[in-house]
Amino acid sequence: MSHLYEPKPAKLIVGFFTKDKDLVKPLAEDLVKKFGPVDLAGPWFAFDFTDYYEPEMGRPLFRRVLAFEKLIQQKDLATIKVETIQLEQKYFRNKKRRVNIDPGYLLHERFVLATAKNFAHRIYIGQRIYADLTLIYTNGSFHSLPWTYPDYRAKNMLACLNRVRNKYIVDFKKRKRQSDKEHDGVCQSGKDR
Repeated sequence: MSHLYEPKPAKLIVGFFTKDKDLVKPLAEDLVKKFGPVDLAGPWFAFDFTDYYEPEMGRPLFRRVLAFEKLIQQKDLATIKVETIQLEQKYFRNKKRRVNIDPGYLLHERFVLATAKNFAHRIYIGQRIYADLTLIYTNGSFHSLPWTYPDYRAKNMLACLNRVRNKYIVDFKKRKRQSDKEHDGVCQSGKDR
């Protein structure tokens, strides 16, 4: 017999790349307003795996990853992607992007990115957005899949996401303990209070 279980809350990760590192402060402020405090920020990485974005954004490009304190519901990823597309548009110059923002979520077992581009391995999740299973966690680390973007295959990115996963485990356990305490309080009888 099948049982229906609530999906686990996930750690929100927002990756972005830009030529203009000065954009990071206002962008981070906008992201915090939308998604709450950042609890981990990865280092800057060179984004030099492709020249696809250079005509629009210039070069050199740099990538950074932010992880957010508040855990999210997995079903909210499409809405979050739409909100980050709107943020990209806020920073347009001459009708061109100055920043590319890629939200995703991390769980114990996987890392998923949101994208507006369909492909064979991507699953539609609503609002014209698709979920891309980017990495799986096995044998003590995240591992890439045949379609994983090259920048998410890089050792420095995998090390960063493994660190975020460790933080997620702590956050998840803390949230579960809080939830258990609240649930215990609801079930008490009048004479037990």
